Amino acid sequence: MTANDTSHDRDLRPLLLGTRRSKLAVAQAGWVADRVTEATGRPVRLVPLSTEGDETSAPIERIGSTGVFVTALRHALLARTVDFVVHSYKDLPTAPEPGLRIAAVPAREDPRDALAGHAGLPATLGGLRRGARIGTGSPRRATQLRAHAPHLEIVPLRGNVDSRLRRTVDGDLDAVVLAMAGLARLGRLDDVAAPLPPEVMLPAPSQGALAVECREDDPGTVTLLRAVDDPRSHRAVKAERAFLTELAAGCTSPVAALADHDGDGTLRMEGLIAAPDGSAILRRELSTRGDAVELGARLARTLLADGGAELLTVPAQGTADPRSRPAHVSQPLGQR
Repeated sequence: MTANDTSHDRDLRPLLLGTRRSKLAVAQAGWVADRVTEATGRPVRLVPLSTEGDETSAPIERIGSTGVFVTALRHALLARTVDFVVHSYKDLPTAPEPGLRIAAVPAREDPRDALAGHAGLPATLGGLRRGARIGTGSPRRATQLRAHAPHLEIVPLRGNVDSRLRRTVDGDLDAVVLAMAGLARLGRLDDVAAPLPPEVMLPAPSQGALAVECREDDPGTVTLLRAVDDPRSHRAVKAERAFLTELAAGCTSPVAALADHDGDGTLRMEGLIAAPDGSAILRRELSTRGDAVELGARLARTLLADGGAELLTVPAQGTADPRSRPAHVSQPLGQR
């Protein structure tokens, strides 16, 4: 066998893609694998891995959250057990991992949250009866629910998409709030009563986006994965991640952000900081035709200076009184 033959065989070796074992994670990884193969001709084989976040039913805020779903994947990548991994981008810590790089952000799925559950749910939060039990494991979602629908009871919730939806069928919960992206990737959009518009429920930074990560010292894989990168999605997510980084906030903090492009290429971004006890919400909006990272950082600094720093120091108190409506301070600032 010649050296050229060896190189050719190596190029045809399936790339090994590490993924969490959950149904959603496998669906996301499979979606990326198909697009890598379509774009490059290179076969991809999934390698299921277990993570700390998948092995506990404890509330996410009790298990540290930062990196809880990604550490095992990154260890496998650094150990060269796999060639690349796929994360839900919102699960990633904001600090980069030495030796690794985000090689691609594929086209983003719908970033909105959704009211979901059994058939017959009303299409709005206001249509739910007083005292209806709404399940969510997210402080960000819980705070915004209390702001827009103080007549509801917010119930802490963990588990996969199927188990969460099942609780609405069993009658334990009236509805759950889930990400549209996950429901779409699992083919469960029939369970959606209504998407929640950003003015009601601003999404988590990078919600709906996937991060395709590989080793920095593997330029061949870096080049292959660039074929599935979507520049517009990547730019928007960079802004949202910079927002999180500037706030030094984790994925369980009651903060939210969403960036999107106008028709002229302007990147417009809205951010939110809420008090952990649900007593107040602060929203601001900025836009730019320039650097996405600078936009996200500037929006975070604006919110902090306008009172967000004080909100983040309010102690969490579990379930707030559903009769108390959080105070709002909402002021789009435009370009600044």
